[in-house]
Amino acid sequence: MEQPIFFIDFEGSLASGILEYGIATLRGGRIESARTRLCAPTGRVADRDAAIHGLGEESLRGCAPFSDDWELFAGTRERGPLAAHYAGAESSLIKSVWPYPRSSPDFARGDGLTVVDWGPWIDTASIYAQLYPGLQSRRLESLVAACGLQAELDAVALVHCPRGRGRYHAALYDALAGALLLGSLSRHPQLASLTVMQLLALSALDPRKRDSIVQRDLF
Repeated sequence: MEQPIFFIDFEGSLASGILEYGIATLRGGRIESARTRLCAPTGRVADRDAAIHGLGEESLRGCAPFSDDWELFAGTRERGPLAAHYAGAESSLIKSVWPYPRSSPDFARGDGLTVVDWGPWIDTASIYAQLYPGLQSRRLESLVAACGLQAELDAVALVHCPRGRGRYHAALYDALAGALLLGSLSRHPQLASLTVMQLLALSALDPRKRDSIVQRDLF
C-alpha cells in the first residue's frame, strides 16, 4: 500500500493541553519517517499525569505551544489518513485545539471526494479487536508483546526517539509502536491486501458506521 498513513500519538490531556506529539509515517507497511517535539502546557500538568508520561512543567519550559504546528498537522491530514491506538483520545485532543482541518481527501469514500474533518481515523485497537478477538488485552504494550514486535520497536525507537523518550507513554515511542502493529498486518497473506478503506471500516466498531464506509466483504 503506497498511500502514506500517519500514525499519531499525543501525551497530555484536555486540562494541560498537548505536551508532546509523535508522528510516524507508514508507507508500504514500513516506517518511512518520524517526527516529534515537546509543547508548552496550556493548563496545569497534574502530578499523576506527569508520573505516567514523565513530562513536568519544568521540562516543558520554553517550548512552543502545540498550536504553532497547524501547518504540519493540516498538511499531514491532506496527504493521508490519520491513525492512532484508541483514536478517540487523539481525536478529542486535536479537536480541542483545531476543531477542523482544511478541506482534505475523504479516504473512507475515495473518488476524489473531500471532507473537513480530522477523521475517520484508522484505529489499531479496534482493528486488532476484530481481527484477533481472542486477545486478552488491547493495551499497546500487550499487543506489541503478543505480536513479537518489542525488539523491532526498540530498534526503531533507538533511531528516531529523543534521549530519554524511548519508552511507553512517550509520544513518538507509542506512535512507532502503533505504526508497527499496523504495518505487521501486511506480513500476513490474508491481510496484506487490505486497503485504506478496509482499514477504516475495521476501525469503526459500530456496524452501521462500517457499512457506511464500505459495502462489501473485507476478504
